[in-house]
Amino acid sequence: MSPTDLAVAALTLTFVNADVRSVHLPDGSHVGNLKHIGSAWKFKAVGYDAAGNVLPGGGPFTEQHNTVCAAPDAAELSAKLGLMA
Repeated sequence: MSPTDLAVAALTLTFVNADVRSVHLPDGSHVGNLKHIGSAWKFKAVGYDAAGNVLPGGGPFTEQHNTVCAAPDAAELSAKLGLMA
């Protein structure tokens, strides 16, 4: 499934700690993490296999892994990942 196949309004971010936000689709599916690395916030895509094991760099946003954002902002990340609000 590609990001353009996803009918979403926007992603949501959940606070994990000062340097990490988990990234979710509106249905609650976890699709990655936004991590503060150096002076940038980088999106780290994740997916899950049939057994529920985490696949770092996987999932519907594999091609957008390492997308850089200025801040932990759901609207900015949604736009950079090609999702329309």
